[in-house]
Amino acid sequence: MVRIRCCGIVDDLPRCKRFLAEAENAETILLQVEEYEAIRLKDYEGLEQNEAAKIMGLSRATFQRVLQSAKQKVAEALVKGCNISIEGGFFKMANRKFECQDCKHVWEVAPCSEGGKHGYEIECPKCGSLKKIKLMNGERHVCGGGHHGQNGHGCCGGHH
Repeated sequence: MVRIRCCGIVDDLPRCKRFLAEAENAETILLQVEEYEAIRLKDYEGLEQNEAAKIMGLSRATFQRVLQSAKQKVAEALVKGCNISIEGGFFKMANRKFECQDCKHVWEVAPCSEGGKHGYEIECPKCGSLKKIKLMNGERHVCGGGHHGQNGHGCCGGHH
């Protein structure tokens, strides 16, 4: 009997979903979104496996398997000159976290991809202000002003 893997929590979708090899008819290797997230957390952000696993809501052993699969695929693409496509997998988007600039209230909202409001529509549940900062990976990102999804750091946290 095949065991179904738990879905990992992904903070944001990748800014670029396709990497093309120079060869015209190169094979394409599929990297799942949670595999991308594991590489981002461990290798780009420099987190320890325990911390990265916790952020993704996975056991350390499952995180290690996801990371190993991702690294194997990237290595194969580099060595063989393959395209890489990042899509699909077993994941769910993390809630977005905001801080009101007027009353300093902090709250979470479901991702717009799962029926939540777009960032520019979200008002502070405490004071009703639309002035907010998006909190993401310990950084603060300005929201609103017609920058919907810009550079992957808008209030929606992804590209649409």
